[in-house]
Amino acid sequence: MSDNTTPGSSTAASQVDGVDTTTDAPVAEALKSGAKRSAIFGAMFLMATSAIGPGFLAQTSTFTAKMGAAFAFAILVSILVDVAIQLNVWRVVGVSGLRANELGNRVLPGLGWVIAVFVFIGGAVFNIGNIAGTGLGTDAMFGLDPRIGGAVSAAIAIFIFLSKRAGVAVDRLVVALGAIMILLMLYVAIVSAPPVGEALKQSVLPDDVDITVIITLIGGTVGGYITFAGAHRMIDAGLSGPEHVKEVTQASVLGVIVTGIMRVLLFLAVLGVVAGGVVLSTDNTAADAFHHAAGEIGLRLFGLVLWAAGLTSVIGASYTSISFVTTQQTSARTRNLLTVAFITVCAVVYVLLNQAPQALLIFAGAFNGLILPIGFAMVLWVATFRTDLLRGYKYPKWLIVIGVLVWLLTLYLGYDVFSTNIGKLFN
Repeated sequence: MSDNTTPGSSTAASQVDGVDTTTDAPVAEALKSGAKRSAIFGAMFLMATSAIGPGFLAQTSTFTAKMGAAFAFAILVSILVDVAIQLNVWRVVGVSGLRANELGNRVLPGLGWVIAVFVFIGGAVFNIGNIAGTGLGTDAMFGLDPRIGGAVSAAIAIFIFLSKRAGVAVDRLVVALGAIMILLMLYVAIVSAPPVGEALKQSVLPDDVDITVIITLIGGTVGGYITFAGAHRMIDAGLSGPEHVKEVTQASVLGVIVTGIMRVLLFLAVLGVVAGGVVLSTDNTAADAFHHAAGEIGLRLFGLVLWAAGLTSVIGASYTSISFVTTQQTSARTRNLLTVAFITVCAVVYVLLNQAPQALLIFAGAFNGLILPIGFAMVLWVATFRTDLLRGYKYPKWLIVIGVLVWLLTLYLGYDVFSTNIGKLFN
C-alpha cells in the first residue's frame, strides 16, 4: 500500500489491495484507513477460520465428551502456546516483509522450497477433506447430496478468487463467516445451559490433565499451513515492515483469541449436553450435541457451522498453499488463477472419490507434523541471528526466549505426529 502526494496538491494516489485510486487527500486517507482495518481483520480471521475446519469441530466435541469440564484446562494451555507461536511468526514475517518460503531461502538456499513442498502437499490433501466438510454441511442443512454440496461450495470459493478484487473479497467473506460461526455457537452454548462455573474452575484446577490432548489441540490450531496463513495475508495487503509491528502483533493475538472463543463456545455447547447425562454418538459427536441441545433446528445450525468451517478452510488452505509456491513478484492475477486451479483439482478428486484418500491423508499428516518445528526454527533463527532481514528492527529478547521454549514443545509435537502417521502407513 502506498500513498504519494504531490507537493501543493490536494490529490493523492494510493493503491488499495492492488487497485489504484486517485481522489482528494482526506478521502484517500479515509480509504487507506478503511482498507487497512479490512486487511487486519481479514488476516486475523483467515488464520482463525483456517484453524476452524471440520476436523476442529470433531476434535473439540470428542475431547469434551471424553474429558468433560477438565477439557477447559487443555484449551487454556493450547491458547497460551498458540499466542507465543503466532507472536513470533507474524512479527518476523511481517517485519521482514518476506513470506515464509522467501525467508527460508534467505536463511538457507532451498529451505523455503522444502517447506513449500510440505505445505502444498498437506494443503492439497486436507483441502479435499475441507470440501468434503462443506458437502456434509449442506447435507445436514438441506439434505443435499454431499458431492453436489461440496462441488457448489468449491464453485463459491473459485468465484471469490476470480473476482477483480479477490483480496478484499477473501477478507470480507472470512470475517462474515467467522462472525456467523461464533454467533451460532454462542446460541447453542446458551441453549445447552453448561456448568460455566465448573468449567472456569477446571480451567485452572483440572481434575484430569492429558498432555496428548493439549499437543493435539496445538497442532490443530497452528500446525501446517495455518501457522503462516494470516501473516502471508498481511504482507499481500501491504502491511509489512517495522512501522506495522503494532498492527501485526494485535492481529496475531486476536486471531488466536478468535479461534479460542470458537473452541470455548463449542466446548460449552457440548459440555451442557454431556453434563445433562446424555451419551453422545461417537460417529458424529458435534452434530449429536447440537441435536440434543436445540432439537431439529440445532441439527440445521450444525450444518451451517460445518459448511462455514469447511468453506473458510478451503479458502485458507488454497490461498496459503499457493502463496508458498509463488513469490511476491508473481502477479495477483496469476496467483488467483493458480488458486482457482488448485481448488478445482481438489474438488474433482472429492467428487470422484467422495472423500480424501486415507493413505494420502496419513502421508500429508506426517508432512504436516514437520512444518511447524522446521518453519518455527527458521523464524527464531532470523529473530536471533539474521536481524539484517528485519529492516533494522530490534527484536524483543523475551519473545525469543518464549519462542525457544515453545519450539522445544513443537519438536515433540512434530515427532509425535510424524511417527504416528508413518506408523499407520505400515500397519
